[in-house]
Amino acid sequence: MKTIAATVVEYIKTKPYLSSALSDGIINLTSLARNIQDDIEERTKKPVKPGAIVMALKRISDTADFVQTKQIIKVLKNLGDITVRSSLVDYSFLISESLLFTQSNLLKEIEQKKEVFYTSSRGVSESNIIVSQNLAPLVDDLFKNETCCSKIENLSSISMKLPSENVTIPGIYYFIFQRLSWEGVNINEVISTSNEFTILMHEDQVNIAFTVIKNLKLL
Repeated sequence: MKTIAATVVEYIKTKPYLSSALSDGIINLTSLARNIQDDIEERTKKPVKPGAIVMALKRISDTADFVQTKQIIKVLKNLGDITVRSSLVDYSFLISESLLFTQSNLLKEIEQKKEVFYTSSRGVSESNIIVSQNLAPLVDDLFKNETCCSKIENLSSISMKLPSENVTIPGIYYFIFQRLSWEGVNINEVISTSNEFTILMHEDQVNIAFTVIKNLKLL
């Protein structure tokens, strides 16, 4: 059974605005304890006195976890453009001696097609290629001699521009993915650069994912 202190910590972590207010010291702990008492009792399955909640709040308000949350929220408030794309296909190929050559042929075919989407990432043993749906027949043809591990269609992507300071603050990606997970969004693929990252999910989940990410700017 979880302790009252652990339960309060878990609860506050789901409320970023409370984390920020606690770390700033601008919230009345007694009033907050009364306000969240019912929720804490429901989670602990037992009666809890407001005083015990106040003591837990005092212990956690200055901890590194909540100061860190405050820093993350500041970064997320400054999220840049959010771009949504639909009708994408995600291919995964085993790395071979000919794979880079085949990819270069694909790039030559699409270099003048400004309206299409293309990106790729390379791991140790496999490489992923993500393209617009209308390029799928071309990829199928050019890569017919490569080993295709998977081909997932009907995907959408959401791309986000992050402030440059995101690389110095740990936990930003975890913070974002945690909230997507809470809403049941399954991420098929993640592609990132220093200050931008893209997530792919099935098209029927893109509206939920977009709402989650847009709301991060309002924390």
